[in-house]
Formats: sequence, structure tokens, C-alpha cells
Amino acid sequence: MDQEIMDTFTITVSASSSSPSRPSRYENQKRRDWNTFCHYLRAHQPPLSVPQCQGSHVVDFLRYLDQFGKTKVHIPHCPFYGHPNPPASCPCPLRQAWGSLDALIGRLRAAYEENGGVLNDASNPFGARPVRLYLREVRDSQSLARGVSYDKKKRKRQAGQMHGAGFN
Repeated sequence: MDQEIMDTFTITVSASSSSPSRPSRYENQKRRDWNTFCHYLRAHQPPLSVPQCQGSHVVDFLRYLDQFGKTKVHIPHCPFYGHPNPPASCPCPLRQAWGSLDALIGRLRAAYEENGGVLNDASNPFGARPVRLYLREVRDSQSLARGVSYDKKKRKRQAGQMHGAGFN
């Protein structure tokens, strides 16, 4: 089952678009992600359909994908815990990076709406509270473990737009 899901995750699916232009890289990735998630639901015991899917199923999917991650996340007892660039290797596990999971959820939220889901956050399982909490937990734990800050970057103001710096 694991290899089947990963094969689905990496196979490029041809577009069935009525326009002659090729789908963007984002659209292709979104379609692959959606197909992978649907395959995961079919392989679930018992099998689930998309309308039956809840936030907890999405979190289970994210936890499942974690085993295929490529980002070293140090455990608290590791001597390199909190160091962004450790000087040597360690046996800590590889995980899915928070940014990858966050982007994946964004694509799946959009795909859900495009594939018959209702256009409100209340019914979209990818925007459910358990998913948001799981992503926050992953972000915070990886930030500590890897010594990387995931704070939102503040936009720089241009000199002419600063408060009180107008021309008189």
C-alpha cells in the first residue's frame, strides 16, 4: 500500500483540459496531491469517500506522509537540538518539513473546492481546526528542533509611505 500511494504521489497525470494551453506546475501538483489523497482514502480501513472525510482523516494523512520526509528534525535529547547547521550527522528522524505540509494543505483546500466541495471553511476538512492545530504543532516543534524561526516576515515600508513622512 505504501509504495502504491507514493507512486501515485509522484506520477504526473495528463491534463484533461479543454484549452490548448498546458496546466501550470501548480495545477499539476494540485491534481497529483488530490489524486494521492483520494487514493489514501480508498486504501483507508474502512475505505472512505471524500464527503465522509473529516479533519482527523486529513491529520492521519499528514502523519502518514511524514515517514517519507527528507528534513532532519532533531529530537530533544540530540546534542544538535536547536542548531540550524549541525557539524555532524545524527540518528534523528527525517520528517516532512512544515512548509511542505502547509503548501500541501493549501493545494488540497483548493482542490477540494474544485472537486465539488462547498466553498466555505466550515465544511472543508483541509481547513478544519484539527488540521490547523496539527500544522501549528509541527511548525513550532520543528522551529525548536531545527533552530529555524518560522515567524511571519514583516513587510518593509517604503520611505514615502511611512507615517508622518509625507511632503508638506
